[in-house]
Amino acid sequence: MPRTNLNDILIFMAVVDAGSFIAGGQAMGLSRSAAGKAVIRLEDRLGARLLNRTTRTLSLTDEGRMFYERGLHILASVDEAEASVAGQNSTLRGVLRLTVSDAFGRLIVLPLLEKYLRAWPEVQVEVSFTDRPADIVEEGFDLAIQVGATETDTRLVSRVIATYKARLCASPSYLAERGEPRDIDDLAVHDCLIFAGRNQRQGWRFRGEGGSWIKAQGHSRLRLDSGEAIRDAALAGLGIALLPDFLVADDLVAGRLRHVLPGLETDGAKIVALYPDKRLLEPRVRRFIDLMVEELGDQSEARNRDARSG
Repeated sequence: MPRTNLNDILIFMAVVDAGSFIAGGQAMGLSRSAAGKAVIRLEDRLGARLLNRTTRTLSLTDEGRMFYERGLHILASVDEAEASVAGQNSTLRGVLRLTVSDAFGRLIVLPLLEKYLRAWPEVQVEVSFTDRPADIVEEGFDLAIQVGATETDTRLVSRVIATYKARLCASPSYLAERGEPRDIDDLAVHDCLIFAGRNQRQGWRFRGEGGSWIKAQGHSRLRLDSGEAIRDAALAGLGIALLPDFLVADDLVAGRLRHVLPGLETDGAKIVALYPDKRLLEPRVRRFIDLMVEELGDQSEARNRDARSG
């Protein structure tokens, strides 16, 4: 079966973005008639109507919306491929605008930024440290680095950078007063320190018998929107926390926190990079993502291996 003419796909995308055949055609250097014929050819080739047409408006059909979203991913991949070649021998310039989860940003990303800025002296970096999910497109960020993001925004591309072991832990003083949980069911009578921000709430789940995941029915009196605040609350003896290894490893070694139910397998804390789908992935953004993958992927794998062997 012959492939669809890629130019017809680009014309369809331009028509959708512009909202009309006239403007979409002009964006591609074509007449309204030529743009319309390209979309008709594409629909005939796919055997599905992509656009609902009236004398005044255009709207996507369900098939058209699905095809348009897939097209965005295709264009993003092409942009990334071009940028990877064009940027190989060029000097990086401009401003890299990041939004980063607070604790992860301060502990892990800042050392990487020092290395990045030293390698590319003509790049500037602006960073927002927050556990609040940002609207990357509306707020003008090039890149977001989040812990445990589950992004459904079709305007964004997501990429897992690293995965850290999550630790269920509490202070010795809390465990001395309340006792130590013996199994998942015991968590129901303990104070669990839960991450909860605007429109999101952390759920705890653990690997049960047979490999299935089991949600813990924890009792939560204190909910916070900051990973560091949850760590501080755990250190203060306010409850049991489920936190990524990078945040509590030193506390566990020093005995300030103790590992609770160490035999349970927890969900890993995924570090996710998010960036706008329709925008060219500039070399300065791609190089920073590559640096994170190179540095953090190795670190998280080593930590997870140590955890399994310990």
